[in-house]
Amino acid sequence: MILQHLRVIEVGGGIAASYAGKLLADAGADVIKIEPPGGEPLRRWSASGAELGDRDGPLFQFLNTSKRSVVGDPSDPAMADLLASADILIDSTDQGLAPSIIDAARQANPALVLVSISPWGRTGPYAHRPATEFTLQAECGGIGKRGNPERPPVQAGGVIGEWTAAIYAGVGALAAARAAGRSGRGDHVDVSMFETMVMTMNTYAWIAAELSGDTNPERPSRNVELPSIEPTADGHVGFCTVARQQFLDFLVMIGRSDWLEDEEMCGYGGRWKRRDEFRAAMHAWTTQRTTAEVIAEASARRIPVAPIGSGATVPTLEAFSGRDAFTTNPSGGFTQPAVPYQLHGAATRPFEPVPGAGEHTGQIEAHTPQPNRGEPNALPLAGIRVIDFTAWWAGPIASHSLALLGADVVKIESIQRADGMRFASARPPSADQWWEWGMVFHGANTNKRDITLDLRSPEGVAVAERLIADADVVIENFTPRVMDGFGLTWERLSEINPKLIMARMPAFGLSGAWRNNTGFAQTMEQLTGMANITGYPDEDPQIPRGPCDPLAGMHAVFATLTALEERDRTGQGRLVEVTMVAAALNAAAEQLVEYSALGRQLPREGNRGPRAAPQGVYLAAGHERWVAVSVADDHQWKSLCDLLDRPDWANYDTVDKRRAAADSIDAGIAEWVAPQTDADAVAQLLDAGVPASMVVLPAEISNHPQLRTRSFIEPIDHPVCGEVSAASLPFRFESSPGPWTKTPAPLLGQHNHEILGGELGLTDNELAELEAKGVSGTRPVGL
Repeated sequence: MILQHLRVIEVGGGIAASYAGKLLADAGADVIKIEPPGGEPLRRWSASGAELGDRDGPLFQFLNTSKRSVVGDPSDPAMADLLASADILIDSTDQGLAPSIIDAARQANPALVLVSISPWGRTGPYAHRPATEFTLQAECGGIGKRGNPERPPVQAGGVIGEWTAAIYAGVGALAAARAAGRSGRGDHVDVSMFETMVMTMNTYAWIAAELSGDTNPERPSRNVELPSIEPTADGHVGFCTVARQQFLDFLVMIGRSDWLEDEEMCGYGGRWKRRDEFRAAMHAWTTQRTTAEVIAEASARRIPVAPIGSGATVPTLEAFSGRDAFTTNPSGGFTQPAVPYQLHGAATRPFEPVPGAGEHTGQIEAHTPQPNRGEPNALPLAGIRVIDFTAWWAGPIASHSLALLGADVVKIESIQRADGMRFASARPPSADQWWEWGMVFHGANTNKRDITLDLRSPEGVAVAERLIADADVVIENFTPRVMDGFGLTWERLSEINPKLIMARMPAFGLSGAWRNNTGFAQTMEQLTGMANITGYPDEDPQIPRGPCDPLAGMHAVFATLTALEERDRTGQGRLVEVTMVAAALNAAAEQLVEYSALGRQLPREGNRGPRAAPQGVYLAAGHERWVAVSVADDHQWKSLCDLLDRPDWANYDTVDKRRAAADSIDAGIAEWVAPQTDADAVAQLLDAGVPASMVVLPAEISNHPQLRTRSFIEPIDHPVCGEVSAASLPFRFESSPGPWTKTPAPLLGQHNHEILGGELGLTDNELAELEAKGVSGTRPVGL
């Protein structure tokens, strides 16, 4: 139980705070919930509307194992000593705990770390604007990019913003606690759910617009990937062809080798224009085969592929075979996801039953916050060196976060096989240095240094081992065979450096039936059920498009920070395993636990959902301008009725009644919105206290006043591309408000001489010899 020295107090409840607390509890922290009399409202929640009787809801039970519960009001002076005893205080209350309460706790305990979770963050011009998950999805650009243009844009199902806010809160909490343990001074980690959703659902579209010069895209920009989730003879199957070779192999598989030289069909934009032609050819092949047959053939060709999981089927899928991916809830007896990472060789905490509301009131013992080590106040990872072998997005966003938190991150690529995200470029291959214009590469690689080494050569491996010998962390996200093939196994690296932490991020794990399968975020969204509840009920499921890469990355950061906490005490390194699929499975847990505990499958509902009614997008005046509205409680509903002058809606005074009348209510809202501009309609709704947003296109986010005010988007000068608007972390440290972005995404091999020569001591002749052999360099081979 690595974090057993930490006490965490959780106030406010909800998914985000509860999952952040669960992450800390699973790692051994003492987590205490302060609940109101009768218990937190989530105890009575079932997404399917099931009658719970006197039982806690399955989602609450999943989120709150291994915690303790007290009942009380945090503003009560009787709670002051408990709050002050915390190392970490997680606050998700609507308005935030009163400054006087926080000040008193900090005065009693200067090392206290406050982690606040709120829709917009506690500062900025939007801080007090009403919002729900749905309107934040609209504001961040997530809804605006999703769906067929013949239909209204559609949300990602499953309140993913809550889960992404939770993992970022867990990372911020543990990072700030690490710094507080050194300096004796606590911090405020101000987590913005909106910023986490920009990070996870927008995919740096604003950077793409800047790099391409297309800052005023024509509407609509929404689409679906081709191929993605497609019909088979007995259901659906999910594909992902993010690399060109994967798509070419896909064409061969479906018998359309004649398109291999068709550049329009091989490019996404051209394929989208010819989507009816492409879909007809694709479905002529897929619908003649079962899902299992399609998966077998695609897997043999190393094309990422998956069945479409649901709450009912996820535990039965082959992808989880041979893995301890699931466990039994100790209170409810139902199946739930296991902890989404492993620290190999470390003692694990068994799940303890969910406490009753207030079960531990009056029983909490005294706790002395962690001691001050007397080190200077600095970013949490100052002095930590990370050797970064990652590529694409999930791995790079993990090492990016480590870099933003102060680590010295050395990214290793090769001129034979550079990071694939370099080639998702805003410039054509005819342009000079076109591989330096990749939007995701720019977004996920600032604050890093870059060297190139061919790890297929003995010389490249020897240099890499010299770097690793003096490193704190190695991180990689290949399939297991890749690092093993280089000879850079955990056994070898721990022999070179016993204090090393090696974080491995394979898609499906270091063991199991799908150990060697390739997987990307889209694959995880298909497998875990995220796609099954995204889209319209009369269409094929759709992938959420984005969140699984950052989810995996941030779980890897959390696990790495946990391992660093252990090493600080023991001096011993650790192998850390974080799979993409396990991180996604936890964020999709509500479907699994609802079905396992209650036998209910959550439906795909388009823009509707169980947490708000009415909820939808409505067409405003102008071309493809939409307004998102989401009514979360009865007070907001009354305000909407008053604004629209609809006394005839007064009888719809419960969520269930409003859901039953959703079609007629939607028609009324649509009629009111239609003659107005989206901005005017949203302004009136917000003035009335009704959560609403314009449906923002992803590329339009760069000048958002909330993001600029809070320095989430920060300009940085790049030596090839000029000024680029980079993304920082979606939380602010009170001690380090920004800017966090110090250096732009590096050029390929930009720091070869600085690191290999200046730090490892290779001579100019030795560097020249490495370049002559192709072991190192600054230009991709063949370009």
